[in-house]
Amino acid sequence: MTTITRFAPSPTGRLHVGNIRTALHNWMLAQKAGGRFMLRIDDTDAERSEEHFVDAIRTDLAWLGITPDGEERQSARMHLYEAAFEKLKATGRVYPAYETQRELELKRKIQLGRGLPPIYDRAAKSLTEEERAAKEAEGIAPHWRFALDHEEAITWDDGVRGTAKFDPAQLSDPVIRRADGSWLYMLPSAVDDIDMGVTDVLRGEDHVSNTAVQIQMFTAMGSAPPRFAHEALLVGKEGKLSKRLGSLGCDSFRERDIEPQAIVAMLARLGTSLPVEPIADRAALLETFDLSTFGRAPARFDDDELDRVNSAIVHQMDYAGVAGRLPEGMDEAAWHAIRPNLSHVNEASQWWLLVTGPISQPEFSDEDRAYLAQAAEVLEWGEDPWRALTNSLKESTGRKGKALFLPLRQALTGMDHGPDMGELLPLIGEQEARARLASA
Repeated sequence: MTTITRFAPSPTGRLHVGNIRTALHNWMLAQKAGGRFMLRIDDTDAERSEEHFVDAIRTDLAWLGITPDGEERQSARMHLYEAAFEKLKATGRVYPAYETQRELELKRKIQLGRGLPPIYDRAAKSLTEEERAAKEAEGIAPHWRFALDHEEAITWDDGVRGTAKFDPAQLSDPVIRRADGSWLYMLPSAVDDIDMGVTDVLRGEDHVSNTAVQIQMFTAMGSAPPRFAHEALLVGKEGKLSKRLGSLGCDSFRERDIEPQAIVAMLARLGTSLPVEPIADRAALLETFDLSTFGRAPARFDDDELDRVNSAIVHQMDYAGVAGRLPEGMDEAAWHAIRPNLSHVNEASQWWLLVTGPISQPEFSDEDRAYLAQAAEVLEWGEDPWRALTNSLKESTGRKGKALFLPLRQALTGMDHGPDMGELLPLIGEQEARARLASA
């Protein structure tokens, strides 16, 4: 059977780092099995869903290199939910309820006060037809709940958590439809998974109780549930859930000039027993992707670690992959020279100024000025001008180490550190290099 996974964001905001990780892992799960990865836009909430967020989701996934094999939109599938609802209603698995939010909150408080779990008491399920008619005659429109079967425990073999078991009597019958007729998450999601042939649902552990409920929905609709796996949630580097993670998305990554390959490399293994490494080759990441490596402990997202991974990824990038993002005139040789000094590609511009100038030279001692004047005179341009220059000066002055190299670097670049001078000096060029040495 072909493995089919799905990523199902609501277009009510931008993707954040937690969404991105879920999308990536579902894509990897499908890719590893030679299956299909589907994008499902959960836009049943007409008031909060916005089309520009749909476009943003597609753009962000494309930027990350996560390509869906198909796309569905819940707003175009209402007839499927209606049909499933009517069948469940006919078999008694959904029922109308008339309590207001205030009444439900009061019930919860009473239950908590008595030391009982705050689950719905199913009072509406036992209403007679006459009592229901009376409610509706008062103008009270019902919301609808799915009736859980309390007879057997709900169990499944979770791909991350192992054997999972729930007592349905300890769960509330979930509301699946509001009084205005609009849908909540639970039933449409199950209907879509059946219709789209989804075989594997990989999502955050905050959905575990939803899975217990939805397993009964699949059964009630005559379908076998997909395989479920629930990964640990992300936390900040302090070990706590961070509101910042909820706003950390592709826009903020792009603003920081973080490479998509770095985000993928980090999130691919975050929360697993495998080390986070700067692996740009997705085939290599896919080769080691395995749900058995996923842990139960919260996965810690650290911005500093992302920066380290990003720097290492940049050091691997070839010229063809960055040429369009480099300053005018910067060729492959220049990229090769400057690349080891970069943490982000956009830093190339400031390093390129070492070549194009102008540079600001420090004040030199009289001894160093005489040394640099001599350097300007003996500079010879050949295959390796830096080696020729330093060898000549070493022999004629007796200087070595820092005394030999640092004044030359400072005069030629205005800096105490930077790219390898053997690669940089040919980029500066003979005329400019001689002029800089002379002016120092």
